[in-house]
Amino acid sequence: MGLRELITDVWSWLDYKPAMADPRRNTWAELTRSWVPDEDLRRLAAYRLLAAYDSNQAGQVAAVTGGDEAGVERRELGDASKLVDTALGYLLGSQQVISVAGAEHSDDEPTAEAAAALAAQDKLRAWAEKEMLPLRLQQAERTAILLGDAVYTLAWDPAKSRVLLRTWDPGLYFPEWPEDGEQDGAEFPLRVHLAWELSEDKRRGLKARLRRVTYELGPIGPASRRGAAKGGSPVREHLYTDSGDPVLVNGDARNADTGVITRTYPWAPNRPSPWTCYLTDAEWDLDDLTYADLLYDLPMHKVRYRVRSDGEVLDRLDLMADFIPVVHITNSIPASGEHWGKPTVATVLQALDELSATDTDSSGASATTGSPIIGLAGARLPIDRATGQPLPIKVQAGTVWQLNDNGRMDVLNAAAQLAELHARVDHILDRIAANSRLTAAGLGTLDPTALPSGYALQLALGPLDSLVAAMRLARHHKYVVLLRLVQRLHQAGQAEGWPVGESLPARLMWGPHTPTDRAAVLDEVVKGVGAGVLSVETGVRMLIDAGYPIDDAQAEIERIQSRAFEAAARLADATGDNDAVRMYLGLPKSDSGIPPIGGESLDPDLL
Repeated sequence: MGLRELITDVWSWLDYKPAMADPRRNTWAELTRSWVPDEDLRRLAAYRLLAAYDSNQAGQVAAVTGGDEAGVERRELGDASKLVDTALGYLLGSQQVISVAGAEHSDDEPTAEAAAALAAQDKLRAWAEKEMLPLRLQQAERTAILLGDAVYTLAWDPAKSRVLLRTWDPGLYFPEWPEDGEQDGAEFPLRVHLAWELSEDKRRGLKARLRRVTYELGPIGPASRRGAAKGGSPVREHLYTDSGDPVLVNGDARNADTGVITRTYPWAPNRPSPWTCYLTDAEWDLDDLTYADLLYDLPMHKVRYRVRSDGEVLDRLDLMADFIPVVHITNSIPASGEHWGKPTVATVLQALDELSATDTDSSGASATTGSPIIGLAGARLPIDRATGQPLPIKVQAGTVWQLNDNGRMDVLNAAAQLAELHARVDHILDRIAANSRLTAAGLGTLDPTALPSGYALQLALGPLDSLVAAMRLARHHKYVVLLRLVQRLHQAGQAEGWPVGESLPARLMWGPHTPTDRAAVLDEVVKGVGAGVLSVETGVRMLIDAGYPIDDAQAEIERIQSRAFEAAARLADATGDNDAVRMYLGLPKSDSGIPPIGGESLDPDLL
């Protein structure tokens, strides 16, 4: 048999699967459709295989796509799913908090910038609670860890007066990149599709259809309204004056010399932009598509545009924003020139196959050990009186066989083989833990007595720490972008409390992924803040990272300061000693040469 074609790309770690050799020839109907581009076939096949591992169906897929008839009987005990869920728990940590730079301060009279940052942080956290951000994170990040990619979309909802956040299967995500091929994981496409098939609905008289939602950046055009095509189907039509000049949207400006239309967006009040994002939501009957009709170039004369609940036709609808509200998350840092991620289980899939095969062999060996194979010689077996043939032998408690003088009974003992298989299972699990970098300690399979100290445990968790750091680094910029888009869509929707101006830098803070010594952290904070080498803000942040139940850092700081001054006031009333009060508050003595606060002495009556 000749070698298959050697392909080196983002999904080469799956090339040992026959289904990856030619995805068009497998039995998955979704991949054989004519509209699926060839360049996306291997990605979609990889997603399907990975989803099969997560649902304990890898053996069934091997039987269907690779001709492995024994795959149907293969035992799969949820090891792949455990790896994904474990990695998800370490990635997310104990909590996820939105933080805006400059929002935490301790001044009695904060600056305008700090007040704006605090207000933006409060609004973002309120939005996250309404949109169930922790739940959305669980959905998207588990998909990213399992498949390597995940997708968020944002949309302004006028009825709810807030931005809606949704997660999508990356198998429905089809970005269009420039034809020159010069692309990088840090860049963003100018056109994005979300496409999937809709089943036939005989009750409503609907055929099987292809639905495609398209976001596209393009030059700002004239104002538009709902119209109708020749066949009566709804479309959008652009508006022009009698003289042929385009009718502009309120606030747009047109350069008389170049004809370029520009718009000033709330997040860039001093930088007019000629770009906007258009949304198209359309359907095609699958029967109308041929093998020459690919997703990126579908026949527009057979299209039907969908209509929104408010009557807007989704045919290049102007979203009044100069960005595409779609965020693609990768599980790993993409290689240079790539933009797809790598799942956590990628490098250990063959080990999972071997583990499944070993479990199957172990199950068979367990059966022969519990019900051994017995060989009888010279035995007097019971006879069926009707047929005169010996009856089948049954091995059960209390069974007695009569043996001749030279008779004997031999028992096949498979206990040694069973023990060897169990040892091999442990060996494979250790390899999986090491090669996935989740570590035996991280997976909970390490014997605690094998570690002599906490420092040894920290060393054992070293690969897990680097894995989590890399996963969070791959996501850091994408969540910064997502929170920036949330702010801008609220500004575009003129939501109450979202002022005009540049979007403030916000990021998603992850909780600690491993248990921390809270008592040691508390002692460190008390000593550091008391000695003046740590600020109260830093101390409170350290307590939050250690897992203390502090919901709002700024509110906690204010409570700490308020109680400190109240205690200082009681001390001043009791002693009348200003220096004792200043020492209690961590301030220098009055005779230290340092001017008192405000240029006045510290009067206990003013505390």
